[in-house]
Amino acid sequence: MFDWFKKKTTPPPPVDKGPECLGLRLGGAFELDDLKLKIIEPVLTIEGASRTQLIKAVGEVQLDEQTRILRYYTDDDGFIQILTHGPSEADISEVKLYYFYESRPIDTDAQWQVLLDNQIVQAQWELDDQTFDKVWDNSRPVAMTEKTWLENGTISETDQFVMIYDRDCGEGVFESLLVSGEEKIYHNQAERCLALSTGFDLSPTDFKLIG
Repeated sequence: MFDWFKKKTTPPPPVDKGPECLGLRLGGAFELDDLKLKIIEPVLTIEGASRTQLIKAVGEVQLDEQTRILRYYTDDDGFIQILTHGPSEADISEVKLYYFYESRPIDTDAQWQVLLDNQIVQAQWELDDQTFDKVWDNSRPVAMTEKTWLENGTISETDQFVMIYDRDCGEGVFESLLVSGEEKIYHNQAERCLALSTGFDLSPTDFKLIG
């Protein structure tokens, strides 16, 4: 006879906020090392990176049974990307901070096919009067699917076809260029774009958690 009371007092199930890593989490915040940015920002493509950033979304790409890419998207149009090969922090092989440079819509199936066949993978990529060299040996973009958790509780998936490029900026600084053809399906309709992002390496001392 007290079923109605149990229903009212049963707590709601916990909200899935996606994976956490290095203390980074959905709704959290971190602060970048000001000195490092002052030193390297003049030779990078980015300008005016915010020193304090809030994490607004979390992405995960499962490449194989052990290897994952984790992305922590911020309110400064960037994301920390972590490449890990196992469950512990000792399995992390790469941490980079990327910033979105440009997103170009792809309107037709024919344009999308040309992008996948001939444009994403090149020997070199020219961006902002700088030349980036192809990093991977493959002749086709690497296909992956990213699952993304948002602050409002929604979860989405995006198919991505990517290639990585980089350039030597001097003084031991390298800048990466992530070229990604991205496709989402809404109401049986494909929404596609070419997304360009530039990034640089982060060490454990280059940022600290503040939330």
